[in-house]
Amino acid sequence: MKTISKVKLALLIWCVMYPTVTLIFFVLGDFLQSIHPLLRTMVVTLILVPLMVFVYLPNINKHFGNWIAK
Repeated sequence: MKTISKVKLALLIWCVMYPTVTLIFFVLGDFLQSIHPLLRTMVVTLILVPLMVFVYLPNINKHFGNWIAK
């Protein structure tokens, strides 16, 4: 059974999350600035979490699974 390198996985997740969050703020910037910070966080996480769970993480595992595993 392979052990997952948490450092490698964290690095890959960050490499996907950073541009995604930047893109969300670029696309929705004016709207996000006009709402309360709690609602702003909710909107960003409502977009980001499903993308991570259903799109990015499966693809990270598919393409980098052997590299992540020790």
